[in-house]
Amino acid sequence: MTKTIRLLLAVVVACLACATARAQTDSTARADAPVVSLITCYPGENIYELYGHTQLRVRGTGYDWVFNYGTFDFRAPNFIYRFVKGETDYMLAGYPASYMLMGYESRKVVEQVLNLSPGQARSVRDALFNGARPENRTYRYNYVLDNCSTRPRDIVEAAVGTSLQYPAMPQGLTFRSMMHHYNQNYAWQQFGIDLALGPGLDYELTPRQQMFAPISLMTAFAGATVERDGKRVPLVASTEVINPGSDNGDILPPTPWPLRPLTLAMLLLGVAVAVSVRDVRRRKATLWLDCVLFSIATLAGMLVAFLVLISTHEATTPNYNLLWLHPLHIVAATLAWIKSAKKVVMWYHFLNFAVIFLTIALWALLPQCANAAFFPLMGTLAVRSLSYVVTNRQMQKNVLS
Repeated sequence: MTKTIRLLLAVVVACLACATARAQTDSTARADAPVVSLITCYPGENIYELYGHTQLRVRGTGYDWVFNYGTFDFRAPNFIYRFVKGETDYMLAGYPASYMLMGYESRKVVEQVLNLSPGQARSVRDALFNGARPENRTYRYNYVLDNCSTRPRDIVEAAVGTSLQYPAMPQGLTFRSMMHHYNQNYAWQQFGIDLALGPGLDYELTPRQQMFAPISLMTAFAGATVERDGKRVPLVASTEVINPGSDNGDILPPTPWPLRPLTLAMLLLGVAVAVSVRDVRRRKATLWLDCVLFSIATLAGMLVAFLVLISTHEATTPNYNLLWLHPLHIVAATLAWIKSAKKVVMWYHFLNFAVIFLTIALWALLPQCANAAFFPLMGTLAVRSLSYVVTNRQMQKNVLS
């Protein structure tokens, strides 16, 4: 009996020793585990700041670092050409957290401390430090699918696993509608986006796709949950505003209405109609105006064609703006001055008017949203083409009579 009691006591002591060792190991592991935070910087006044910015912060014993997926090298060979072409190489940069607010001093900055297990936190830390190594830090940037916001999301998702669940997000949003929200005070910025990018911006987004915008990612993380020991717990353990500022404190005021694209496009259409009426009455085309208008349309069309045919940027192809804005406008800009080419120019203007008229009439059936300023611009080119056809037909009748 005594031996049995001694054996039981030995087993109990061994179990207690194992439990104590495990507790000490867990305690050591937790002490070694970093604290991971999502840092969200609100929009600023510059074009490249309009959507805000996301960073990941990792703090541990002896280190406190921030990781930023939004850096690039202006000095890289042919940077501008490669950027327009779609070869946008960005880099992951890691630096001490003391520099975290550099460039964001006047903007609101929010820190969300993530509720990660020690293993998950170490996984995020290791992925970031490894990703910031010179041989790994460069990636092919995509402004809606692979950017400074989606990369931190992917890092956290990979660490947490499939237990991560996001809250319900707004429905019916598209990339273009979200861009409109951030660009609402920057009319020319939105005009350029609508001109350069096609229907690839106009499909309804999933909750994950909406996270291309840092504020949307912050909102999604705020309502997300993960599974821990059989229970659902919030992904965000705590939230702190580490740099005060209003939500839109740095955003410039709206573009004055006289300087907005729609206002200027309507003014241009009015001028085109007035000159065209005069041309029809005097039976003579104002060639210098056509030269200016169609030269500008040619240059803009060359840019659209480049983006459609060559660029690898997201949503540049297809682009239905190519129906009314294309390099072939060079025919109207140049050949109208050559008498022997008058017949070619006549046919060009006739076809141009027909194509633009159908484009305006049927645009609602196309899967691409149009900027409101496009329609008076289309009308301007169509009116000038119709005017040229009518005035030259009148001139031909006069010659025959």
